[in-house]
Amino acid sequence: MQASPGAGRSTASDLCGSPRFVGRRAESAALAAALAGPPALVLVEGEAGIGKSRLVREALKSARTAGPRPLIAVCPPFREALTLGPVVEALRQGRQSVADLRLSALAGTLRPLFPEWSDSLPPPPEPLADARAARFRLLRALGELLDGSGVDVLVVEDVHWADEATLDFLMLLASRQSFSCTLVLTYRPEDVEPESPLLRLSSRRPPGGLVRIRLGGLPVAASAELVSSMLDDEHVSDAFAAFLHSRTEGVPLALEECVRLLRDRADLVRRGGEWIRRTLDDIAVPPTIRDAVAERVARLGPDARQVLLAAAVLTDPADDCALTAVSALPEARAAEGLREALGSGLLAEDHAGRAGFRHVLAAKVVYETAPAAARRHAHRRAAELLEAQGRRPVGRLARHFREAGETGRWRRYAEEAADLALASGDHLAAVTSLHALITDPGCPDAEVAPLVRKMPMHAFTGYARRDEITATLRAVLDSAALSGEERVEITAQVARLLLHGGDNASAAAELDKVAPELTAQTYPMVWAMTALGFPVDPSWPVAVHLGWLERAARALEHASVTPAERLSLAVDRLTALLDLGEEAGVTVTDGLGADSSHPPTAEHLARGSLNAGSGVMKWGHYADARRCLEAAAGIAGRHDYRRLKDMATLTLIHLDWHEGHWDGLEQRLAAWLDVDGEPLMRLDARLVAARLRAAHDGEQAPARAELGKVYEESLRRGMTDLAVEAAGALAAPALAAGRLEEALALTEEPVARLTRKGLWLWAADVAPPRVAALAATGRRPEAERLTSAFRRGVAGRRMPRQAAALRMCEAAVLAGRGDMAAAADAWQEAALAWQALPVPYEALRCREQRAHALLAAGQPDQAWGELTAVRDGFASLGAAGDAARTAEVLLRSGPARRTPPWRGGRRGYGDQLSPRELEVVRLMLDGLTNREIAAALSRSPKTVAAQLNSAMRKHGVSTRTALAVRVTRDGTATASGE
Repeated sequence: MQASPGAGRSTASDLCGSPRFVGRRAESAALAAALAGPPALVLVEGEAGIGKSRLVREALKSARTAGPRPLIAVCPPFREALTLGPVVEALRQGRQSVADLRLSALAGTLRPLFPEWSDSLPPPPEPLADARAARFRLLRALGELLDGSGVDVLVVEDVHWADEATLDFLMLLASRQSFSCTLVLTYRPEDVEPESPLLRLSSRRPPGGLVRIRLGGLPVAASAELVSSMLDDEHVSDAFAAFLHSRTEGVPLALEECVRLLRDRADLVRRGGEWIRRTLDDIAVPPTIRDAVAERVARLGPDARQVLLAAAVLTDPADDCALTAVSALPEARAAEGLREALGSGLLAEDHAGRAGFRHVLAAKVVYETAPAAARRHAHRRAAELLEAQGRRPVGRLARHFREAGETGRWRRYAEEAADLALASGDHLAAVTSLHALITDPGCPDAEVAPLVRKMPMHAFTGYARRDEITATLRAVLDSAALSGEERVEITAQVARLLLHGGDNASAAAELDKVAPELTAQTYPMVWAMTALGFPVDPSWPVAVHLGWLERAARALEHASVTPAERLSLAVDRLTALLDLGEEAGVTVTDGLGADSSHPPTAEHLARGSLNAGSGVMKWGHYADARRCLEAAAGIAGRHDYRRLKDMATLTLIHLDWHEGHWDGLEQRLAAWLDVDGEPLMRLDARLVAARLRAAHDGEQAPARAELGKVYEESLRRGMTDLAVEAAGALAAPALAAGRLEEALALTEEPVARLTRKGLWLWAADVAPPRVAALAATGRRPEAERLTSAFRRGVAGRRMPRQAAALRMCEAAVLAGRGDMAAAADAWQEAALAWQALPVPYEALRCREQRAHALLAAGQPDQAWGELTAVRDGFASLGAAGDAARTAEVLLRSGPARRTPPWRGGRRGYGDQLSPRELEVVRLMLDGLTNREIAAALSRSPKTVAAQLNSAMRKHGVSTRTALAVRVTRDGTATASGE
């Protein structure tokens, strides 16, 4: 400290030490108790700069004499493709060799993570079938290494940046019965992803329990104590302490950076035995920590700044040699620069004498404010240093070479990192590396398509960056001089991505472009031929698609493809055959096999089971469909192919709709109605939800509008199977309501399309309402021709769904001829056919039509009995709208004495009002509006409206006034309340 004798005051320019650890007595005691007791799980949370790392390190320092051996891992602020990077790097830093450890054969799985220890590790074990089992084995081996190293406390800092595999490892450690070490995890709660496994860790209960420590800003007194500790424990004026606290909210890092910056500016003076500001107006404190750090760094010498940049590039604490190498300074100057950097307080030394940034925010500031050329050179030196050390952390090497501008070496290591991630089942890391490689402007044209082929697209639902890859492929097609084979492969990958994105029509257009060039016998060529067999082109008849499948089969006989590629093509072939309504598809399905033990085949087997289940569901083989779909969900779940599992789950929901398992269906659908990036899944969910709503509420405008939107978008995207189901769902109630021209308009385009293609698999939903509308409008010859064409189209095929729909068409034709007795018999046969599948909703609708035919045939007793059973069946199923329609027919056409009264609703209260409905009706009789009733009963207006609607249905009325008259006349409100 320098004194100015004349003025009796001093500055802080040479007096600004490291801050003492203050203000955390309760938190320190809680952490110390956890470290001293049995193994525990400690979660330390707080915002950036709040002092999480300082708290942990001070506690470890105090506990060191008691014997616990800590291992500290730090998660860097970027995703590394190297699996388990933070923990692996910490173990590598913590020991030189594993030769002295007695490891089991399980440790052989660690060879890819620690290549430098291969001579001391057991031989690699046989590959495991299941990707999850393989990852679990790897995590267990890492846990064994941790135990063998005698680690008592594992500290993982900044877990909000942890890669997926590291989080899985922490979950494993926290779930083990033999909880052998204390876990201390620090993180920023605001940066934790909503789906992060970190949020589930708190459910674990180790022997020492769960200790949660939340750090907030220091109070004014503690802030003053921290500042004083930096200024030789001299008193800090109350005004100065309050000033700093108001600017920093007591965040320790912000306090420290502001004091150091004010020191550097000579804005602090000592007067009268205490430290004060010069004047309030003269001191400008930067608004952010970043600005404070940037200004402080600028005041250091060039060698110190070079060492700081080296430390920022390396990210982890490094020894003198590494910092000297990456800074490119002579040894003496590097040592002096390091001394100055340590003196500035930006760097600190750990227990092993390695220097690193005290806080990641400071590292980011140093890195981002350094000249771009300096960063590139430092990254190149860091990469060469890692290569020279003999170990190959491919993720870090890829990052360093990429930032260095060494494109060729970056691409090599990035692809190695992706391959390693794929082999270990770390799909997220693989996609991260592959996406960067594919979208890199310097990617050689010939490498783009093979890299895209490696993308585990089925691992993620709604992959948000699919369009970027498609754009890259299109750019290559537009700008590069490609051979015919290269053009085919890239176009095939564009089509593949479009199919993944639910744009079947655009995919077909892309494949049409290269159809004349499909001459070679390579995998891309055979795939393109097979894809042309998918019935997505609206103009091609089935025979053309079958011709492409035959060409693909012949080319495959002579093609050089891997077993996994052959299996993938088999899946594509069965998908096309089933969607074309060809029996051969079932044979291919049976030949797939069920062995999902080898990870490269698991994706194809899961996809094959999914597509087989979806395909045979369209045929009406519902038991087989459920078996295939459940198998697909199981395989995809075990191997982390999330998209395939989600698609299988959603298709099972669609199957439950057909089979009448409607309880809870609306809630199960909710998660899929707005799923991003997956039009097929979203449209499928919206279709089922709208059909469910229409059945429940009757033919209401919202359900019709939603079905119309699904129809239009499905047709535009080339998803004809969804479009025809939506069209049928719109046409059937229009027909029932007597809007015959509307039913004809709705079915005209779908029927024209399926007739043009000769694809009668699609006819089950739209042919029956169209035939019935044609017959009812005097166009019986057209109805008969369509029915005959449908019959020929499904002849000899095991399609029970289409067979039931065909019988509906035949019944409608008989009704059009006026032969109502025969029509009634045909409707009964159709109902039995639907019930055998089972599709109870369609069976009930056919029985309803049978009842109408019986009435027309002069058999009212049978008709009324059938209508009563249909009404009850609809109510039991949950189709309240259909039940109400049937009840109205009974009221109009049958004498009340012959027909037991029914007033809607399921059979829980029969025709009586439920207690909650009764409460609503009573308040309605008092003259209250729906909103006033809702407020009085603490219910939503929507719930009140639904309960009033139910009461109206039970009393066979449609207005509030009529309901009031009916319940007053019947004494319902009084009787029910007694």
